[in-house]
Amino acid sequence: QVHVKESGGGLVSAGGSLRLSCAASGLTFGFYDMGWHRQAPGKEREFVATISWGGLSTSYADSVKGRFTGFRDDAKNTVYLQMNSLKPEDTAIYYCNARPRNGMGNNYWGQGTQVTVSS
Repeated sequence: QVHVKESGGGLVSAGGSLRLSCAASGLTFGFYDMGWHRQAPGKEREFVATISWGGLSTSYADSVKGRFTGFRDDAKNTVYLQMNSLKPEDTAIYYCNARPRNGMGNNYWGQGTQVTVSS
């Protein structure tokens, strides 16, 4: 059974940093692109970042470019999101997902981890 689990959320002051982790099990991690999305109160879920198979490429939402960095350790089946210069508008539940690179099969999502940035 596939499990995807985020961790590392918490409360931080504006301008601070957090590092989120996403650990996956039950899948061949290197065959999946990994992504981060977030959902703020009263907002739709939005894309944050993707980290491709093998970490060969990354992409970011305009709202987080220059502040957030995604990277992965395939040996540990773990992907990370380093979040710097956090703003109150970054407050959201952050979700990790795994998507097969061939575009076929299931996408897997974690339960989310809460990030709260105070002013």
